[in-house]
Amino acid sequence: MRPDLIATREALQGNLGGSAREMEVSIAIARSTACDHAFLKTSFDAARAVAADPASPAKLLAGLAVSVKDLFDVAGEITAAGSAVLADAPPATQDSPAVARLKAVGAAILGRTNMSEFAFSAVGTNPHYGTPANPAEAAVPRIPGGSSSGAAVSVATGAAFVGLGSDTGGSIRMPAALCGIVGFKNTARLTPREGALPLSTTLDTVCAMTRSVRDAILVHEILSGSSVTRSHVPLAGYRLAVARTSMLDGLDATVAGAFDRTLKAFRHAGARVEEIALSEIRELGTLQSTGGFTGAESYAWHRTLLERKGSEYDPRVRMRIERGAAMKAHEYIELFRARAEWIARIEAALRGFDAVLSPTVPIVAPPIAQVAPGGERDDEFFRVNTLLLRNPSVVNMLDGCAISIPCQVPGELPCGLMIWQSAMRDDTVLNIALQAQAVLAGTTRDS
Repeated sequence: MRPDLIATREALQGNLGGSAREMEVSIAIARSTACDHAFLKTSFDAARAVAADPASPAKLLAGLAVSVKDLFDVAGEITAAGSAVLADAPPATQDSPAVARLKAVGAAILGRTNMSEFAFSAVGTNPHYGTPANPAEAAVPRIPGGSSSGAAVSVATGAAFVGLGSDTGGSIRMPAALCGIVGFKNTARLTPREGALPLSTTLDTVCAMTRSVRDAILVHEILSGSSVTRSHVPLAGYRLAVARTSMLDGLDATVAGAFDRTLKAFRHAGARVEEIALSEIRELGTLQSTGGFTGAESYAWHRTLLERKGSEYDPRVRMRIERGAAMKAHEYIELFRARAEWIARIEAALRGFDAVLSPTVPIVAPPIAQVAPGGERDDEFFRVNTLLLRNPSVVNMLDGCAISIPCQVPGELPCGLMIWQSAMRDDTVLNIALQAQAVLAGTTRDS
């Protein structure tokens, strides 16, 4: 966390007590310039009331601040998905299951967070409501990553304990990596998606960002309504793969150095780390050559809205949605069959490995000005967008699970280590991440 935010937190903690203290810290940070454009709507008084409730301390989240991506229904509020197009939509009549489950264990909803319009961007920019700056560096405003941009900023600044978001191609893990926090994408079927405006009904996952793996496990248990089976097996007890194909291409110097340092630390801790080709990843281009699930499924949802209000969309988002109109019914149906076969081949290739290690994204966060709308910067926007999606989107197509944890050292811009596996291997991935975080903490202290 930036020094100015640490000072804000310490000053307030010295003057207040208990849940009220934590809530005032969260509100002060949410109101600070570090959270400019991070929140689209705040509900500070309601959050204070939850934190002050005598019953809160006995609940699992004990009145801690939680931010909600503008994708989720909250009773009485408009679900606008970061768009001006839905600004006049009727308010939701009930909470989405994800929000309801968080409230049931004492979450104090701090507000709705900004996002890439309709969740259709890895970069995190929003032309309607502004782009929240990555809190990792105050001097140069950098992208936060998307689409859960405001959620990431709310957690990275310390305004929120949890940032509820969604992950269709990496929208939790990309901003987590770029902002230096933890983002866990569970197997999609484990968390309810009702009450969340869809991008891709096939790939969408409801999940969250936190500041530690321990907290990620806690929140996953709340959202999934299940318990993670804990394991105390040390890192040396796991066999880990490093996928060479595509995922190591074009790494910038910071990410390459951090990933290499991480692998050395894991091997020093006794982990069995083996490089494998995993050449099946190259097949994804051909697999999605007629268009992917996201384009076709988003177009199906937006088609009539585009006819009425197409000019009000972010042009970059509209262009990507409209591409989905070109996909034919037989191509869409064939994609499901081809995906299932591809998943089977990946699972066979990973047999015997507990998880795979990859850089979450191949670059650190570029300046916002580099991808701002207009002229040649549009080309740069789509180049960066493609780079950011490349690694995490593999896991979504796999119907798998993955976590991004920070792996930079002090003085470096944030970058993430992605630990991933196929479907329903969530507990193993989370247990490995706990051990990995401990090893990386030691590496950071020794640097």
